[in-house]
Amino acid sequence: MHLTAPAPGRTEPRPRTRDADGMAVASFILGLLGLLVLNVFLGPVAIVLAAAALWRGTARRGRAYLGLTLGLADLAVLVAAMEVSGTVSWSL
Repeated sequence: MHLTAPAPGRTEPRPRTRDADGMAVASFILGLLGLLVLNVFLGPVAIVLAAAALWRGTARRGRAYLGLTLGLADLAVLVAAMEVSGTVSWSL
């Protein structure tokens, strides 16, 4: 089997960067979804995915930071709703 090298000046995207880009987008989507449902679960997952994407050097840094912010907002909404309802959980 003969493998050819990429053309000069063109490099193949590294799988690690592509994975980090996917993590950044996933953190954004999960953080946004977490504002509506399951924020006790989706908030921390969005935070961890955003941190991992930033650590791996994603090209989508804005999405990763947005996912991190939304994950933190998920937890803030959960705490505020628990304070208002006076319980450990909340529902609409």
